[in-house]
Amino acid sequence: MGQIIRIGMDTSKYIFQLHGVDASEQVVLRKRLSRKAMLEFFAKLPPTVVVIEACGAAHYLARELRKLGHTAKLIAPQLAKPYVPRNKNDGRDAEGLCEAASRPRMRYVPVKTAEQQAALMLLGIREQLVVRRTQLSNTIRGHAAEFGLIQAKGLDKLAALLAAIERDERVPLLARELFAMLARQYDQVQAELKAIEAKLVAWHRADAISRRLAQIPGVGPITAAALVMKAPDPHAFRSGRLFAAWLGLTPKDHSTAGKTRLGKITRAGDETLRSLLVVGATSVVKQAQRGRGSHWLIALLRRTSPKHAAVALANKTARIAWKLMTTGESYDAARIETAMASAA
Repeated sequence: MGQIIRIGMDTSKYIFQLHGVDASEQVVLRKRLSRKAMLEFFAKLPPTVVVIEACGAAHYLARELRKLGHTAKLIAPQLAKPYVPRNKNDGRDAEGLCEAASRPRMRYVPVKTAEQQAALMLLGIREQLVVRRTQLSNTIRGHAAEFGLIQAKGLDKLAALLAAIERDERVPLLARELFAMLARQYDQVQAELKAIEAKLVAWHRADAISRRLAQIPGVGPITAAALVMKAPDPHAFRSGRLFAAWLGLTPKDHSTAGKTRLGKITRAGDETLRSLLVVGATSVVKQAQRGRGSHWLIALLRRTSPKHAAVALANKTARIAWKLMTTGESYDAARIETAMASAA
């Protein structure tokens, strides 16, 4: 067997498929191993490049392989898919990863540390709790409507609705007991959500980059922390435009025959981070509609809808965030306004 220069590894919980090539790109390794046997195999193998499809568990495997002296690289699934042959199976997935890593322009996902993944758990758990809170709120409102009890929208109105349910004798005793159970679950979720957000704000205050990002209009502590957590290596992007494209905030390109045809935004990349930027931009747009804020944004609102303006501003915000993260500068509102005015 020739010297292995690169191995593509298809991962799962228990079974790992390996596909290795030598310096002449000839296949010299095809092996199927269990998790324990896989680590033992790499412990005995001379240092080589190991390519894995990026996912949460792949970061742990990459760290373990690096401890054994190997060079671990992670490839985003959408970039590896074009290299997978037809009739997909584990072996062909590993082969596709190995082939994708041979491309000189292939882009790789930075391997996260255990601390970075722990910080990302804050965002994931917070998102789940927000979803659960919304589910409970809607459940309470929906069942209350079955008994003729209607309340205005908003989480701040829910306490009044629960109090009205408790006082209303038309609501059967069994229903009131179930409403009380839902109310306890809601209070528990609220308490857990406040605790998670307190940890998130504490993380934000302890990180210098996150604090600088929070100076950007429309970027609060949660969005700033999410930008730092989800893009730990901003230097991996050559420009702010590529960073915005990674977030899916650039238009789809359907150009052909010399004619430019741009569609809706691609919505690629991380949905949570993109939605946080758009929601933050929406709040800035509302201020601009009242005549307060950037002259560039006020002028844009005269030409397009508030929703389009919010997405355009989110794109600008992503570019500014990339600039601050890569240069170490602080946000300068006057300079940004001048740059936008000259670009317009």
